Amino acid sequence: MGRHPEVKWAQRADKIYITVLLPDSKNAKVNLEPEGVLTFSATAGADNYLYELKLDLHDKVNVEESKISIGVRSIFCILEKAEKVWWKKLLRGDGKTPHYVKVDWDKWVDEDEDNGSPGDIDLGGMDFSSFGNMGGMGDGGMDDLGGMGDGGMGDYEDSDDEEQEVTKPAEQGTKKAEADAKPE
Repeated sequence: MGRHPEVKWAQRADKIYITVLLPDSKNAKVNLEPEGVLTFSATAGADNYLYELKLDLHDKVNVEESKISIGVRSIFCILEKAEKVWWKKLLRGDGKTPHYVKVDWDKWVDEDEDNGSPGDIDLGGMDFSSFGNMGGMGDGGMDDLGGMGDGGMGDYEDSDDEEQEVTKPAEQGTKKAEADAKPE
């Protein structure tokens, strides 16, 4: 088995979004089976390393309605679930999720916030602009995080440390050397 590419995933009640992060991949092959088995292989890198992946998804998928787009930086899959229910996890089984499979927080919404319109992701032009409207972030993005531009100190005053005289170790050695140099 070859190396494993990094995989990010998110879901809605009716879909699973899987992004395989593998820049400049060549000979990418993706296979999806109705039982919920996704296999991927491609070569990438200067030495054309083989990257392989087999994901046993939590439940069945509708292969005909699912979409796959192979791009320059990643392979993006929208898998249509066979049943419109939230999965408690991506992979079947009780084992730990592999280290290369991570949640895609850019596309994630919580089950109770899923209003059925995730900005339906357009694979034709790979328009990612709709991903920013995930809710819960306000409309100002990072500007809403008050106090972060001032070093995280907010409205706090500077401490009173400046009034205390502190002698640095290097200065102590200099003062002692000056004292030793004075004639008596």
